Amino acid sequence: MIAALPAFAYDEAFSRNLGWVTRAEQRRLSASRIAIAGLGGVGGLHLLALARLGIGSFSLAEMDVFELANFNRQAGAMCSTIGLEKLRVMAGQAHDINPDIDLREFPEGIDEGNLDRFLDGVHLYVDSLDFFAFPARRAVFAACRRRRIPAITAAPLGMSAALLCFHPDGMSFEEYFRLEAQTPHEQALRLLIGLAPSHLHASYLADRSAVDLASRRGPSTGMACQLCAGIAATEALKILLGRGTVRWAPRGLQFDAYTGRLSRTWLPWGNANPLQRFRLAVARRMLGL
Repeated sequence: MIAALPAFAYDEAFSRNLGWVTRAEQRRLSASRIAIAGLGGVGGLHLLALARLGIGSFSLAEMDVFELANFNRQAGAMCSTIGLEKLRVMAGQAHDINPDIDLREFPEGIDEGNLDRFLDGVHLYVDSLDFFAFPARRAVFAACRRRRIPAITAAPLGMSAALLCFHPDGMSFEEYFRLEAQTPHEQALRLLIGLAPSHLHASYLADRSAVDLASRRGPSTGMACQLCAGIAATEALKILLGRGTVRWAPRGLQFDAYTGRLSRTWLPWGNANPLQRFRLAVARRMLGL
């Protein structure tokens, strides 16, 4: 005979968070809504880490399905899920962690037509869009600023995580990256170099031919995605609970597990910074752009 499963109880399920958060703070996390656009490499892991933190509500956007090339890094990618919708699979995992969780699902992805619904009632946006989804990313960050929603991005680069947090009253995503009126190749380069000015991951790239911005292709690791999820969930906790130090843009950080190095970055004027403009010029030459 199969034993009956115990009834779900939020307080018990997340009781081991207590100590690092108070009971009152855990209730605030339960009452918080986080929006995540993209449930692939980092997005699925963000959702699971935040669900285990006890976040009670999410707005989730994803229109893709799992495929074999996702296996090295994506939480929901398995033989049993090939061809299945990422949103459906990851929503199921989140419900398995917290059956009472409130999920608003956007299987059509996000665009100007549904951004207001996607961000309605949201306390924090966690960016997990595909690296090359430039128009969608710019639109979401701009909408977050208009609606005064803090937004964070944790990018998996090599075997590292690069973090940037954008406050509604601070430097904006567009002011930092300066993507407007740039070609897709230049936008990719500005996003890549802007995310990690220290470029800690560059020293151990074993095959430069794997980086092809023109074909929208680049290498990735599951380790970097896992690091991103832990760092992003920690920043989410600090922002939602209003405690701890948050390094808002133009400040950021990159931790590289391969080299064991941590870099706290500060980039006044973002990609318009003179040193950053030099880095971009060097990167253009290296990549033949």
